[in-house]
Amino acid sequence: MSMSTPGPERVPSTVKVDKTTGQGKPPAAKPAGGRPGGPNRPGGKNGGGKKGRKPVTPVKVAGGRNWGPIAVAGVVVLIAVGIISWGVIASVQSDKQTATPWEDRAKAIQGIVGYRDNPDKTLTAQEHKAGVITYKMNPPVGGEHNAKWQNCMGDVYDAPIANEHAVHSLEHGAVWVTYKPDLAADQVEALATEVKAKSFTMLSPYPNQTSNISLQAWGYQLAVDSATDPRIDEFIRALSQNASMEPGIPCSGGVSQTGTVPVS
Repeated sequence: MSMSTPGPERVPSTVKVDKTTGQGKPPAAKPAGGRPGGPNRPGGKNGGGKKGRKPVTPVKVAGGRNWGPIAVAGVVVLIAVGIISWGVIASVQSDKQTATPWEDRAKAIQGIVGYRDNPDKTLTAQEHKAGVITYKMNPPVGGEHNAKWQNCMGDVYDAPIANEHAVHSLEHGAVWVTYKPDLAADQVEALATEVKAKSFTMLSPYPNQTSNISLQAWGYQLAVDSATDPRIDEFIRALSQNASMEPGIPCSGGVSQTGTVPVS
């Protein structure tokens, strides 16, 4: 077997690569943050290694505003302010009225007649007496009366009631509204509406009454021509309960009978 004679030893040649890869392309750039002096490194553009800010998303601004809900809200506010203002004014007026003694408010009612200081003390006597009693005034504003009172919690009677029971109700602080039996129906209905809405009041027709309508409280009387006269409400507001000779006694628990003969 012949053997080949080794040749001179081969020395690997050196290949110079000038910033290219084997494919002739430059190597991929490393991330800037990985190089000294990059944006996120000390001495970089961001200065001091601070992270870059995230991009801000633009905010869209509507081209127009819906004024409908705003207008409705404005109207609601105005209404609320009006209601509150009215309540404050009403409260102030009510306080002023309450601060005025009821006797002064009663005297201020045009046409009212007071009998509490009348020399004839039988007009405002308070004794109980059984049977039929003759009164010097019709309707009466006080005097001797039956031990039982007429119910007067806004009660409306369509027939005459006994003076003796009605006067006892006046003693408890009731206002007794009476009218001519032939008064127009719409007038009677207006009076009934006025009375039904208020406690310590009662309404009934009264035979042989000279005025169309008469209002009685203990020791006071007022005659008016029409059910729409504002003095009716003034009289009730000033004298109901206030004119009581027995404060705290109820206007219920009495009798509801009609007829001019008192219960024995």
